[in-house]
Amino acid sequence: MKILLINGSSRPNGCTYTALREIADTLEAGGAETEILFLGSGPVRDCTACRTCQKTPGRCVFDDDMVNRIIEKAREADGFVFGTPVYYAHPSGRILSVLDRVFYAGKDAFAHKPGAAVASARRAGTTASVDV
Repeated sequence: MKILLINGSSRPNGCTYTALREIADTLEAGGAETEILFLGSGPVRDCTACRTCQKTPGRCVFDDDMVNRIIEKAREADGFVFGTPVYYAHPSGRILSVLDRVFYAGKDAFAHKPGAAVASARRAGTTASVDV
């Protein structure tokens, strides 16, 4: 079993990574293979609903080396854990933009596979973030 964990923080080794690492360690102790992907700290384009991905299934027109790579890895994964920091009572804009694009362009790579979410916060907002 292979689980793909996605770090939606702009900090590669921050609190969100620490939470995902704990989850990965537990999954690995149970025999699963894991991989944590860091989304980076640069700008992330939003989905523009251009629908180009419907003409090129599984590929987003904005080839930023992130979304299309995640879709490729998702095809081989058996499950997912999405991690986000909580800044203002919602998930990071980074992970929301990426998830909109990967789910739209690569929906078949995620369909019928289990997923979980983890939110890391100093105070409140985790419930609202996980709800999103």
